[in-house]
Amino acid sequence: MTYKHNLTDTLESNEQTEQKTRQTVRRFLGYIKPFKLLFLVAVIGMIGYALIDTYVLAQAKPLIDDSLNNNDYTFLKLAAYLIVPIFILRGIFNFMGTYTLEYIGTKVVMKMRQELFEKFIHLPVEYHDHHSSGSLISKTIYDTEQVRWAAGKALLTLVREGMFVVGILFVMFYYSWKLSLIFFLIGPLVAVIVSVVSKRFRKVSKAIQQAMGTLTAAVEQAVKGHKVVLMHDAQSLESERFAEKNNQNRLQNMKLATSQILSVSTIQVIASIALAFVFFAASLPALADELTAGIFINVIFLMVMLLKPLKQLTTVNTEFQKGMAACSSIFEVLDNLNEVDTGTKEIEQAKGKLSLKNITFTYPTKDTPAINDVSFDVKPGQTVALVGRSGSGKSTLSNLLTRFYSPQAGQILLDDININDLSLRSLRRQFALVSQQVILFNDTIANNIAYGMADKVSREEIIKAADVAHVTDFVMQEKDGFDTIVGENGLTLSGGQRQRIAIARAILADAPVLILDEATSALDTESEKYIQHALDEFQKSRTSIVVAHRLSTIENADLILVVEQGEIVESGTHLSLLERKGVYSQLHALQFSQ
Repeated sequence: MTYKHNLTDTLESNEQTEQKTRQTVRRFLGYIKPFKLLFLVAVIGMIGYALIDTYVLAQAKPLIDDSLNNNDYTFLKLAAYLIVPIFILRGIFNFMGTYTLEYIGTKVVMKMRQELFEKFIHLPVEYHDHHSSGSLISKTIYDTEQVRWAAGKALLTLVREGMFVVGILFVMFYYSWKLSLIFFLIGPLVAVIVSVVSKRFRKVSKAIQQAMGTLTAAVEQAVKGHKVVLMHDAQSLESERFAEKNNQNRLQNMKLATSQILSVSTIQVIASIALAFVFFAASLPALADELTAGIFINVIFLMVMLLKPLKQLTTVNTEFQKGMAACSSIFEVLDNLNEVDTGTKEIEQAKGKLSLKNITFTYPTKDTPAINDVSFDVKPGQTVALVGRSGSGKSTLSNLLTRFYSPQAGQILLDDININDLSLRSLRRQFALVSQQVILFNDTIANNIAYGMADKVSREEIIKAADVAHVTDFVMQEKDGFDTIVGENGLTLSGGQRQRIAIARAILADAPVLILDEATSALDTESEKYIQHALDEFQKSRTSIVVAHRLSTIENADLILVVEQGEIVESGTHLSLLERKGVYSQLHALQFSQ
């Protein structure tokens, strides 16, 4: 019973795999559909190329029987006149097939890469939190390149060499159908081998793509953490880690190469059996009397010529299966749902009133709530500070306010409107966020400050925001001023300078609600003093949610909430909380004693 049960499961699994493969191929062909006319041109070119090659090979019989054996050189003269025009026509057909398919292949890959990129920037934060950027980059660069091979070279070889095989078999059967009957026996064997090997290719190709993603992630991690690697003398550790992943990728590629070599060799052995059969059959008196020297040599010559296209068809099957496996990997990403936006309401400029009512939120991979039954109200223009130990849930609240995540229970209101009823674009326009992890783009300082608003603000407004955030102080020391390129993620700037640009960006956004998540954590004491003064002025005209470790920065807050293990354990002003002698008082005493 167990054996039958396992066999049934295996058959069902194989059937599901085949069905999925067919769906992948159909979906892939959908990308080629807009190029139907060009594809028709390519097919005509490939068929024309194969037919000319077949025609040239078929002339061996008349050359031997009608010309050389009879000392009639008219055929040779005719061949001399036609050979150049024939090969010019062959070159035209080759250009039609090769160039057109390459054009289609590059267009398909460009479209796929664009779709992947747009999918990445529209996926929810949760997806990016659980997938390494290295694996996503690998899909965009490596996997799409495999698709290009499938759409270009693989299809070119499949059609052209496939037509060449058909043409050769037609000529062989035309000249001697008896000698060619052997192909009715070897044809099904070749088909079975190709089918079995195709499944193997697809499975190994998927493993290679996963290994490439891991490899890319390892390189990205080591490059980004280069200083940490140097400081901890961990070059050997990282080298060993990479060597293991690199070797895993090599092993997968060797599996693919082994399958390819064995399949090609097996098909060539089968073809050699057919060739041996022809030699044997030609020696029989019944056939020997029917065969001329031209027919025999032509059939043998064509059978030998068959080995090359059969080998190429088997080899290109590897590329095609790699392309289909890559397509499957890409479609898995594209099939993920974009960030859900159920909101329909739009507001231009909120007043800044916030209400959190019984909010509970647990991260998808966690069992314990990060926020548990939290409620508080913020009046327009008020500053509310969230303090507490690391991991207490302070930053999670800012993720919930901007709907990067949604709570499992409770509701958040902005101006008495449930934020789930607001469109994401309208909601996020009401918030300016400065977090402790500053993200800058490889662009000018001015464009980084005006990111997403470059077409809406003037240069003067950018400089004004920079002045308030004390960005101008260090910009004036740069030769190109505000047009200075900051490098990847602000590589050429210090942590404090990056933080100031992020603050300038928030000031320029002029949103009614400001979220400062450890906004001054990377600043030195003097810079913090200046910027804190600027932020104090800036915060007077808007609602502010301040996440802070340094309690000195939030002493003037209208309301301070002390968060412990996802719950608000204390609330009040700075003075009232000190008088209470509770958690806040302990944190304050600890910091100021130091």
